[in-house]
Amino acid sequence: MSALLGLAHLAALLLLPFPVVGLVNRTKARWAGRKGPRLLQSLSDLRRLLRKRPVYSRVTTVLFVAGPLVLLASTLVAGLVAPLLGAFAPLAFRYDFVVFAYLWGLGRLALMLAALDTGSSFEGMGASREATFSALVEPALFLALGTLAAATGQASFSSLLHVGFGSVAQAVVSAGVLVTLVILLQVEAARVPVDDPTTHLELTMIHEVMILDHAGPDLAAVQYAAAVKLTVCAALIAGMLNPLGPADGPGLVAAVNLALTLAVAVGVGLVESLVARLKLQVIPQYVLVGAASAFVALLTTAWWQGGGR
Repeated sequence: MSALLGLAHLAALLLLPFPVVGLVNRTKARWAGRKGPRLLQSLSDLRRLLRKRPVYSRVTTVLFVAGPLVLLASTLVAGLVAPLLGAFAPLAFRYDFVVFAYLWGLGRLALMLAALDTGSSFEGMGASREATFSALVEPALFLALGTLAAATGQASFSSLLHVGFGSVAQAVVSAGVLVTLVILLQVEAARVPVDDPTTHLELTMIHEVMILDHAGPDLAAVQYAAAVKLTVCAALIAGMLNPLGPADGPGLVAAVNLALTLAVAVGVGLVESLVARLKLQVIPQYVLVGAASAFVALLTTAWWQGGGR
């Protein structure tokens, strides 16, 4: 059974990003009154980029070439640590959520170094913004995951998400962590209202301005890594919302988690259709809402574990 779940997890990690991105784009298009792209259009775009030849500036070094590869590799390995289909992950061990966070940080660092390596002022500006917002969202992520560990008494990522909503304290903890995860999704996957992956105005771009010089397979690696991050965050949110537990059977739990992940993708599309992008000076305050929400969840957990009801 573990081998079968491992294969299902790997298939979801590699293939699920395409329909997730497709659902987001299709939802936004339908809300705007358009038919929208095919659900698997991002797969066609990826294949098109892989057939192109990258062009490198004479001022770039090996950092620029290695950046997208390190980003993609670290994102995929982190995806093996995160529970995408319920309470299971192929690389599960004690305090693996710390490794998960540092793997995402490694990928972000590689992409920022690649942007700085171009010598472009625009890409340097994007790297500076990315560093600022990531410095705010990473403490919120650790605070949220630490809160889940304290609330569940578990030390493995695959067992942290099932706090539930059975009592007022559990509901407050779950809701607080969910707010943090939603903001994490928007920051890490470069989504509205923090960023906009479709914008072409360099002065307001964050993630996209860092990859202006990437082309061909390098750009494909960056875009695929962003889609994987979006899927992983959506799966974590789905895991928090999943009402089933290990006693209900891993197959049923995985199916419900998959359905909830796709539903979260639709929700992301709705948010991006109804909410405008925030001003740059407001984004740090918005990201700090995630940290404050995780802190409230932590205080609630301390009260709950101390005997409160």
